[in-house]
Amino acid sequence: MMREEEDTYTVDEALIKLGFGKFQAFVLFYAGMGWIGEAMEMMLLSFVGPAVQTQWNLSAQKESMITSVVFVGMLIGAYSWGIVSDTYGRRKGFLFTAIVTSTAGFLSALAPNYASLLFLRFMVGIGLGGGPVLWSWFLEFVPAPNRGTWMVIFSTFWTIGTIFEASIAWAIMPKLGWRWLLALSSLPSFILLLFYRATPESPRYLCMKGYTDNATDILNKMATKNKISLPPGRLISDSQIELTEITDSSMETAHLVCDQDQNENFGTKNGGLKAVTILLTPKLVRSTLLLWMVFLGNAFAYYGIVLLTSELNNGNKDCKMKEVKSDHSNDDGLYKNVFISSFAEIPGLVISALIVDKLGRKLSMSSMLFTSFLFMGPLVFYQSEVLTAISLFGARVCISASFTIVYIYAPEIYPTSVRATGLGVASSVGRIGGILCPLVAVALVHGCHQTIALLLFELVIFLSGLAVCFFPLETTGCNLNDT
Repeated sequence: MMREEEDTYTVDEALIKLGFGKFQAFVLFYAGMGWIGEAMEMMLLSFVGPAVQTQWNLSAQKESMITSVVFVGMLIGAYSWGIVSDTYGRRKGFLFTAIVTSTAGFLSALAPNYASLLFLRFMVGIGLGGGPVLWSWFLEFVPAPNRGTWMVIFSTFWTIGTIFEASIAWAIMPKLGWRWLLALSSLPSFILLLFYRATPESPRYLCMKGYTDNATDILNKMATKNKISLPPGRLISDSQIELTEITDSSMETAHLVCDQDQNENFGTKNGGLKAVTILLTPKLVRSTLLLWMVFLGNAFAYYGIVLLTSELNNGNKDCKMKEVKSDHSNDDGLYKNVFISSFAEIPGLVISALIVDKLGRKLSMSSMLFTSFLFMGPLVFYQSEVLTAISLFGARVCISASFTIVYIYAPEIYPTSVRATGLGVASSVGRIGGILCPLVAVALVHGCHQTIALLLFELVIFLSGLAVCFFPLETTGCNLNDT
């Protein structure tokens, strides 16, 4: 038995031995380009809504629908692409998402009317729902000891996307209009298609499916690229390891699921609705439901803060002047405020990088959510433009840090067989928050109900922080589970 253990190794052991080298760097930059594209498509909502409202003389409710319909598409897409990814592979999952996002994103720039724009932005949302697939794909190439740090580094691509989108909007919108912004924002998804053939399938996914030879080939390529040899022996998956063979206590604690859970093989044949039912089994249901609540709260708060950056000052002016501002789509202050607030993502990333492994996932998330709650407090009542900007900046720092950490935590609590589905469904539930937030951040503020709007944001953020406290698992430093 000892001889058999010495001659075998798992994907986690191989990744730890290989470290993070050139091979993972390519995976990082490819997945990062997809994350930049998603950030750009989401950030442009702050600019396109007001611009289209002015050009087509839309009501505040119709303007908010331009944002909400994207989240409806993401709700459907996140669920669907997660199942596709867990059933047919990570590569096929993000291939189809890139095709849908790039095509619909470019065509939306040519939309002749409001109805066609809504439909095309809905299709963009379906494509953007595949973002968690890229996240899971990259996660499965990262060694466990420094996984938190690398996932935070991966999140910097979102920050790059938000800042870049604010920059090009500031440069393009006043002169060329919103159509050019939509067209240029679709380019990162086209870049994913250009380099798709060079992307590898996740060896962890292949191993879980029983294709250990294919997984070994990819690990060998990784070893060659990183100039480090694989551990001696043959590759095996977690499902091949019997509980009785695990004698070292440090190995036992490295698994996310308790000992008795390892006797239960979730199987490699699970897919579709069957994979979703696994998320609600007795051993996962508490984590799943709490995770859904936290994703919904984070999405509601994050995208709400992004929209409030452009809408709050406009809403205040409207209410104080008792008249509707004639044109805020070309207001230079709008681009400046959104551009400056986008830099809140940088300290958010720095903070999450510093605390995610030291304080743990749970304490890091809860502390950021409760701090964001405090920053939003003054905005319950009308404030000066400076205090409003400071409060929104601080709240966005904290909520972006929380969002980064929950995206690290979510795939860590699920086994490989349903990891993309678990993250996809959680992200899909989060899109409900995205659907609702424009109705609060846009419609209520324009209706001079800022106090009600901000109290709703405060309630959601506080309940999300409370939900984190009840998570049953702390995943810091743990290996990913295959079964």
